[in-house]
Amino acid sequence: MHLTSLAQETPLAQEPADGIAGWAAGLVDTLGGPGAGLAIALENLFPPLPSEVILPLTGFAAGQGVLTLASALFWTTLGSVVGAMALYWIGMLVGRDRMHAIWAKLPLVKVSDLERTERWFLRHGTKAVFFGRMVPIFRSLISVPAGVEHMPLPVFVLLTTLGSLIWNSLLVMAGYWLGDQWEVVETYVGVLSKAVVVLVAVALAAYVAVRLRGRNQAQHRRTS
Repeated sequence: MHLTSLAQETPLAQEPADGIAGWAAGLVDTLGGPGAGLAIALENLFPPLPSEVILPLTGFAAGQGVLTLASALFWTTLGSVVGAMALYWIGMLVGRDRMHAIWAKLPLVKVSDLERTERWFLRHGTKAVFFGRMVPIFRSLISVPAGVEHMPLPVFVLLTTLGSLIWNSLLVMAGYWLGDQWEVVETYVGVLSKAVVVLVAVALAAYVAVRLRGRNQAQHRRTS
């Protein structure tokens, strides 16, 4: 039974033929559960690929009998862990010393800022990795500092698996229950993603403004 042929019998027929939804539908249609896992692994490596599209669509496919619900949850969670581990190893390969060298060359930042961030991660890293798996955008990025800080791999894998299973289950089950209305999930999670981007942008702008103000005040004291 193919997702493509099933989709032709529903109001969803034309949408999955194009864009990311069409790409994900093709993977699930061709490879079943492993295709969904591959799509989610790539989503972790390339955050612009939206899990809010891939996961509900996988749930819809499970509801149509293309794959089982257990297979959908297993493969998408495995894909999340594989993608997160790839970013973890990138962070580990970059390493603390190289990260410090890169950071020292960046404008408007101090090595002390990075050191404070490292101390924060050492205190709260387990919570950041677990809950970060349920926050759009950060669910991918959080793996890099975990690698840089050499979080024990078994701990990282366990936290990533648990956090990913919760997030994936919510979105897959939503698609499963909503049926051909699975795109409603994308709408609501998309709003959350935009809110996260706005908050990060505001925080970054405030940080830069404070840095510039501090630098200007320091220059003023030296010249006065």
